[in-house]
Amino acid sequence: MSRVAAWLYRRAENVVAALLGVMFVAFIATIVARYVFSYPTGRMSEITVITWLWMVLWGAAFVLKEDEEIRFDLVYSAFGVRVRRVMGIIASIALLVLYGVSLPGAYKYVTFMKVERTDYLHIRLDYLYSIYLIFLVAMLIRYAALLWLELRGRKQGEADPAKVSSGL
Repeated sequence: MSRVAAWLYRRAENVVAALLGVMFVAFIATIVARYVFSYPTGRMSEITVITWLWMVLWGAAFVLKEDEEIRFDLVYSAFGVRVRRVMGIIASIALLVLYGVSLPGAYKYVTFMKVERTDYLHIRLDYLYSIYLIFLVAMLIRYAALLWLELRGRKQGEADPAKVSSGL
């Protein structure tokens, strides 16, 4: 299972890299078209915004690891392992509730947006915003798994404020 998970993780990273590449090319094309050729750049600007949206939410859902998220490490590291475990349980429950409560409304809104299209590329907005539903489901799964680990008493290392992934 871990080989499959590692392969899927690498493919998720590939998607983010491809989106970043498309966004960069569209951004450069926008600058060249606008300032060199005095050509309107609506399509390229729309591609830049769409790829940014998908890149951020896809990356947060499938690429960003738990220890790479931004946290209040100064507060978190001031407490012992037991208190940090309780904080993890509370945070997981709060996020599960918030994401869970918002899921039906987000689904209704995204499916309602099938009647609208983007201005230049004419992409249906329900397709465009479907990444948010994917993000919500991924976050629900992630925090359910984290809650399970916290309730089982997983061993937590000491918080290291000097660590690169600490968010400081």
